[in-house]
Amino acid sequence: MKLIELTVDSEKPVTLGNFLTGRKGVSRRLLTKLKRQEGGITRRGETVRSIDMVEKGDVIVLALEDDSFLEPNGSLNVPIAFENDSLVVFDKPGGMPVHPSIKHQGDTLGNYFAHLYPQLTFRAVNRLDRDTSGLCIIAKDALAAKLLQGSCEKVYYAAVQGLIPDSGTIDAPIARERESIIVRCVREDGQRAVTHYKRLLCSDKYSLAEVHLETGRTHQIRVHFAHIGAPLAGDDLYGGLRDDITRQALHCGSLSFSDPLTGRPITVSSELPGDIKSLFPTGGKLWKK
Repeated sequence: MKLIELTVDSEKPVTLGNFLTGRKGVSRRLLTKLKRQEGGITRRGETVRSIDMVEKGDVIVLALEDDSFLEPNGSLNVPIAFENDSLVVFDKPGGMPVHPSIKHQGDTLGNYFAHLYPQLTFRAVNRLDRDTSGLCIIAKDALAAKLLQGSCEKVYYAAVQGLIPDSGTIDAPIARERESIIVRCVREDGQRAVTHYKRLLCSDKYSLAEVHLETGRTHQIRVHFAHIGAPLAGDDLYGGLRDDITRQALHCGSLSFSDPLTGRPITVSSELPGDIKSLFPTGGKLWKK
């Protein structure tokens, strides 16, 4: 069980329900669960109802119970880029899945999280493909997960084949390939997808692009660059060659978000990994954290 303290900051008295759902982003589903739970919502040690009035300075304590656990694996080692009471940001290596699956049991980021935090449920806020490296934010409780969902600004770095323009926008709808549950493609009846990029480095074979997503479709970066004739290096699913790297050359290098409890803006950065740096004669020395 995790205790979350929320201080009432409203100048005028409000009902507890309005304070939690209107000012602190607590979902009605979570509020209902806490109301049914003994000691779920308290003030000065006593249970408080959603219809009760609260006023500035009151400290409301939410008792959050976690009921889903993964098998812990302490033999894994994933660097922590940032951590506080609400969340942890891992710098995930390429080749590690975020969630367990039929083919991956015990070797995922979730299993390592379970080792570090055996009392918590694994709640990934941004999900990276197995072979995509970089920053992955995990919420430590349901409230933090809700407040962070959809509010994280991500910056990716992709090494793509060939020379791309200095900057550009790819606006092309993405749909599931009709005969596959994994592969995506650009198709008129797909969902709108928009990718913005600028070129940072180039060599005789590759360009390094800084990528900002306006939408978040499955495989969006991989599909879009393949669509313009510049597939990611190593991404053989979408036409990339594995001559110089054995995974798609994609890295989540920056995450910006607001702290779920304080609202303070936080930015976390991760340096470009060695296998992507090695694609450029400079070794990626122009990379800026």
